[in-house]
This record gives sequence, C-alpha cells and structure tokens, in this order.
Amino acid sequence: MTTSLLDAALVEETAKKSSLLWVRGPGPAPARALWHVWHDGAVWVVGGPGEQPLEGLELRDGGIATVTARSKDSGGRLVVWPARVSEPAAHSPEWTAAVAELRGKRLNAPDAEELPARWAADCRVLRLAHEGPATQRPEAYPEGSGAEPPRPSAALTRGGVPSGLPVARRRR
Repeated sequence: MTTSLLDAALVEETAKKSSLLWVRGPGPAPARALWHVWHDGAVWVVGGPGEQPLEGLELRDGGIATVTARSKDSGGRLVVWPARVSEPAAHSPEWTAAVAELRGKRLNAPDAEELPARWAADCRVLRLAHEGPATQRPEAYPEGSGAEPPRPSAALTRGGVPSGLPVARRRR
C-alpha cells in the first residue's frame, strides 16, 4: 500500500470513530472543535444560527481547511490532513443525503422535524474532502507539543484564591 492509501484509510477511520474534529481555515483563527458525520467519503459539518459557529474559520467553497483528529485510545492528536471545502446547494441530492446523516447525529435539536428547512435557510452545510497526504500522522509528527497559549477571555483569571475557598494543605 502506498502512503496516500494509508493516509486515506487513517483519515476515514478516525473521522468515522471520532465525535469531534478540530478544523482550521486558511486564516489566522485558531482551530475549532466541530461535530460532524462521515458520509460519502468526506467529513460533513453544519454551522450557523442555532448550530455550531463557523464564523472566523473562513471556510469557503473551493478553499482548503486543515482537519485534526484525535485518537480514541489516548485522546492525543492522531492525524492532521488538508481538506477541500465544498458547499453544495441546498436541497441538491448531495446536500439532502448529507443532511439526513447530520440530522440523525444532531443531539438535542429544539426543532428536530424542521432541521432541514432551517439549515437550508439559515445555516451552512459543508463537505470537507480529504485532499493530499496527511501532514501529521504516526511516525511523522513534528517536534514539540503543538500547544497554544489560551486565547484572551474574561473567563481566564490569574488572581489569588478567594478567601472562602478551602485550600488543601501540602504534605511534607
């Protein structure tokens, strides 16, 4: 088997088994965890109002995204691959088949019966097709951890421990 066939098999297997993938667009925005389905040889995601946010990722029809999948065993990065982004027209046969799969995986939808109509009107359904060799995979990882510093947020604090919070004493 050639490396490209091994990469394709690894991409398909990890995408089928994973509930989340990290997707990064071509811009400077950090990767974002997205739920997805594997359908018809590609990853499919839906985003927009009432769904997962896709803003800032700059995922455009015909563009390239970088997709990262983790290992189900260790939880660590397993494979990173380039994906060609396509956005089929709403209600096309390809879109309808993918939406049927996505609808089955959508948890806690407030309007489960109306999902296809809402997605067609307000959301984006994107196909991310594996294109080219994996940039990271077993036996081909870059040096270093790949960790990024936390993004600025009001939720991040570096102050002292509140006085009302019990603190465990250190053992000597």
